[in-house]
Amino acid sequence: MTDRLRWGILATGGIAHAFANDLKLNGFTVQAVGSRTQESADAFAAEFGIPNAHGSYEALAADPEVDVIYVSTPHPMHAAGATLALEAGKHVLVEKAFTVNAAEARALAELAAAMGLLVLEAMWTRYLPHMARIREIIAAGTLGELRTLIADHTQLLSEDPAHRLNALELGGGALLDLGIYPVSFAWDLFGAPSSIRASATFKPTGADAQVAVVFGYDGGRMAVTHSASNAQGANTAVVLGTTARIEIDQVWYSPTTFRVVAADGTVLEEYRSEVTGRGMHFQAEAVERLVAAGTLTGDVLPIDETVAIMATLDEIRAQIGLVYPGE
Repeated sequence: MTDRLRWGILATGGIAHAFANDLKLNGFTVQAVGSRTQESADAFAAEFGIPNAHGSYEALAADPEVDVIYVSTPHPMHAAGATLALEAGKHVLVEKAFTVNAAEARALAELAAAMGLLVLEAMWTRYLPHMARIREIIAAGTLGELRTLIADHTQLLSEDPAHRLNALELGGGALLDLGIYPVSFAWDLFGAPSSIRASATFKPTGADAQVAVVFGYDGGRMAVTHSASNAQGANTAVVLGTTARIEIDQVWYSPTTFRVVAADGTVLEEYRSEVTGRGMHFQAEAVERLVAAGTLTGDVLPIDETVAIMATLDEIRAQIGLVYPGE
């Protein structure tokens, strides 16, 4: 691709650092950064060699040298940041989980369509090479009929009540930060579930500590997902079919290895990822490819699917009794 888009980074937290680093490592044009303070924007710009540093999100959105904006604020601010960027005529990549709820997601999708712009969820795992290969293997029928997905995303994170992940007003908890990964994977493999059964435990702040979900699908297929912020797990996944299975190693949602194993134990394929950086740039490649083609929705992750996934998370929250402030 010769005509690269000029990227703007909205907010300067940890995930913004990871994304900017991958963009720079892989030859993308990072033109500008915006923060709530000029000091933070200047420091971020100096770290990554970014030409334009803005002391407000509004100034970033108004920058005429920016074509696309990556929104990396905490979850409850995603909708506002993305709306600001879209109304300024910028394409938008919004960090996952896309929004706090389906209503916000639907509003963003409708605004982007009205503006003739692309809005995409930054579910970076979808775009990784090993995930693309897994979809190819499944499409080829190597696994036979799909039966089951089992996947976890579990980490031992801070118990500080003031930490973002434990603060309900910041969308904290296991579901939006961690559970979105296996839930999105289940949607990728099986589509919309016909039934959802969820259970959870909570921290003293009211944030969800663990969330277990069983999805049911037509034909008897199942997906079993588990997310937790208070215990470190294996972070592996397995896709079961009638003739073979795929065993995805730690950490399954990052560049990793997997094996395709026949029902009799024969290893049919071994795959190892070769990625420069963390692998977050593949979603940026998708954005640039879609914009160049004049396409206003994703192919790997269409915006309608993102909205439907947020509705799935809404149903999980309804079952476990999780409500965010302001809803």
